[in-house]
Amino acid sequence: MGLERYRYIAIEGAIGVGKTSLARRLAEHLSAATLLEKPADNPFLALFYQDPARHALATQLFFLFQRSNEVRELTQLDFFKHATVSDYLFDKDQLFARLNLSEAEFSLYQQIYQTLSLQAPAPDLVIYLQAPVEALLARVHRRAHAYEQTISDAYLVRLAQSYSDFFYHYNAAPVLVVNTEHLNFVDSDADFALLLQRIQDMRGAREFFSLGE
Repeated sequence: MGLERYRYIAIEGAIGVGKTSLARRLAEHLSAATLLEKPADNPFLALFYQDPARHALATQLFFLFQRSNEVRELTQLDFFKHATVSDYLFDKDQLFARLNLSEAEFSLYQQIYQTLSLQAPAPDLVIYLQAPVEALLARVHRRAHAYEQTISDAYLVRLAQSYSDFFYHYNAAPVLVVNTEHLNFVDSDADFALLLQRIQDMRGAREFFSLGE
């Protein structure tokens, strides 16, 4: 079977790893719809990066309510007509909540999360992109999104570790773990072709793809 068996693909990884760029290229290749995060729409995000403790709850709740609308959109999509490629996984919302909220704030967040009853369909495949923190930081600064320019090395380290912990336990869908340090899926047709072949060859519930120097 080829790539057509994947009707819903979610791409995940820390800030700066290249999720959105890959999602757009993969969707174009598959003639698929895209479901993309909208961080720039969150009015609290820039404030969060400047003062995380003060603005974490407002930032997280905005994203949570944004997600509730996106879940409704996703459940209405006809996967038999059009495949969908997303640049995020719904399940990771709690990853950020656990990382950034105090114990009391996280308890409140969970109550609201349960009230919203977010029930997104599981992807047919999750592509989990990894990169060294130094590479993530360089990419964040290179793309020059104003709200990201105060992200610290320490936060990226904690975030990358949180992703690693999350996917160590994640089993709701098959996962292809991709080390992107020496791969460029946007600018290199050869690298992108390698990824397509690796996706097509997926047989297990968790596989790894890396390219040495």
